[in-house]
Amino acid sequence: MKIRRGDSVIVITGADAGDTPRRVLQVVAGGKKLTVENVNRVFKHVKRGHPKSPQGGRLEVEMPIDISNVKFYCEACSSASRVGYRYTADGSKERFCKKCSASLGAISPANAKYQKQ
Repeated sequence: MKIRRGDSVIVITGADAGDTPRRVLQVVAGGKKLTVENVNRVFKHVKRGHPKSPQGGRLEVEMPIDISNVKFYCEACSSASRVGYRYTADGSKERFCKKCSASLGAISPANAKYQKQ
């Protein structure tokens, strides 16, 4: 799962497609779908007594979209790109932007097996 909660993405297909970067709220279904803020908003009809709407009515909620419909947005190079994994000199694994090679944060701690000599 290369895209994580809190990352910025650009929706590339569907009714909400555009160049505006949006934040990922949640990754669901084993990393195959994600919920993006203000994308794929639908009305959920609830009966009276529902915890989120005690009086009942229609709730507007975001539903998950497929991960193939979005592209990662790199803040460093201000463009949509892909994400890759690499090992650093101390042996820790990190995500990086494939366009500008900027680091996106560590994934796992340092491992002696992957240290560069």
